[in-house]
Amino acid sequence: MINLSVLNAQDFDAYKFYNKKSKEDSPKDLIRDLAGYDVVLIGEHHDNSINHWLEKRITEALFEKKKGQVILGAEMFERDNQPALYSYLAGKIEAKNLKDSVRLWKNYETDYRPLLDFAKEKKLSFIATNVPRKYASQTSKNGIGSLNNLPENEKNYIAKLPIEVTLETPGYKEMKFLMGDHVDEMKLMNFVSAQAVKDATMAESIFLNLRPGTTFIHYSGDYHSKQYGGIYWYLKKKNRT
Repeated sequence: MINLSVLNAQDFDAYKFYNKKSKEDSPKDLIRDLAGYDVVLIGEHHDNSINHWLEKRITEALFEKKKGQVILGAEMFERDNQPALYSYLAGKIEAKNLKDSVRLWKNYETDYRPLLDFAKEKKLSFIATNVPRKYASQTSKNGIGSLNNLPENEKNYIAKLPIEVTLETPGYKEMKFLMGDHVDEMKLMNFVSAQAVKDATMAESIFLNLRPGTTFIHYSGDYHSKQYGGIYWYLKKKNRT
């Protein structure tokens, strides 16, 4: 456990932190500032072990600073796997059997199990925030309108429809640029919409699980919240409604 009273730059040697004014922040000030937010979005590079190390350190420090009043959630777990995730946290499913009930990423053991087991050890909620991948795949192939034809019980695994999709959203405009001019408009919008379904669902999952006085720490790929787009954009929309 990190002792915030002695937290210093040596605990985070691999990183430098900067505030909104591009001025360097100390790790202690970083944690103090993050503890004041309802939601902390941590964008990672999935194959970067230093990113995963930092996620764990920030989580531990925020847990201590907030006196345990934190909720964890992640892109790497999908909504329909939430019951099995709860069973694991409650000790009803053994670690070796979790793969039989939850779709786990290939780097789960090294990079995400430490976060899930931290939640289990500290008796914290861990929310499976992402849309089941088959619905994102369906959107990419057949368009976001195809989700309206799903049975009502399956729609529970997706953010409330209709989901607004606009290329003016930070990040999505970049996706259009990266795909180039050779992609037709329908394929482009289907591809962007698949990303939007993920982002909107993760945002809704976070929003629905917020609790007064707690900080929701969410882990996802960098692209899902970079430049104040993606999850952040949809959270802001929900906060205005």
